Amino acid sequence: MSQQETAIFGGGCFWCTEAVFEQLRGVTSVAPGYAGGFTVNPSYEDVCTGETGHAEVTRVMFDPDVVSYEDLLTVFFAVHDPTTLNRQGNDVGTQYRSMIITTTPQQEQEAQAMKERLSADGKKVVTEIVPLAQNPFYEAEAVHHHYFETHPDQAYCQIIINPKLEKLKQRFAELIK
Repeated sequence: MSQQETAIFGGGCFWCTEAVFEQLRGVTSVAPGYAGGFTVNPSYEDVCTGETGHAEVTRVMFDPDVVSYEDLLTVFFAVHDPTTLNRQGNDVGTQYRSMIITTTPQQEQEAQAMKERLSADGKKVVTEIVPLAQNPFYEAEAVHHHYFETHPDQAYCQIIINPKLEKLKQRFAELIK
C-alpha cells in the first residue's frame, strides 16, 4: 500500500458525505468534522447555530494508488449541488456550504481545475477551495461517526442519503468497494 493521503470535503450534511465516501475502494477511513470557521474545537451544537463560521465536512483518508484525488473530486461534485450557496436541499446555513479543504498544493490545483471545468459548462459553482493550513479540521463527536451505518432506517437517511448512494452506485460502480 502506498502512503495515505487526506482529502476534506464539505457538501452539506456530513452524514451524507461520510456515507458516500465510505463506499469507495481505496478509502481507508472517513471521519465527519468541522472546518472553515473561527471557533476552536467547536461542538455540533456550536456549528448548528451558524455562528462559528464552520461547515460540516468529511475527512477522507485514501490510497492514491487505488483511488485518485480526481476520482474523489468527481464523486464529490456529483453527489451534492455545488451551485447552491449555503444550502443542500432542506439543510440551510453556512454550516452546509460546499467546500474543499486542500491538504497539498497539488490538490488545490486539481480542485481549482475541476471547479473551472464545471463552471465552463455553464454552472455557477460556488464551492470554496481553501488550504488546510488556514482551516483546521476538528473531528466531530463520536455519535456522528458512521451515522448512516448505525441509523439506516432513520427518515433523514432514507430520504436524503439513500438517493445519494443510489446515484453513486449508478454513476460510479467502478469505484465502489
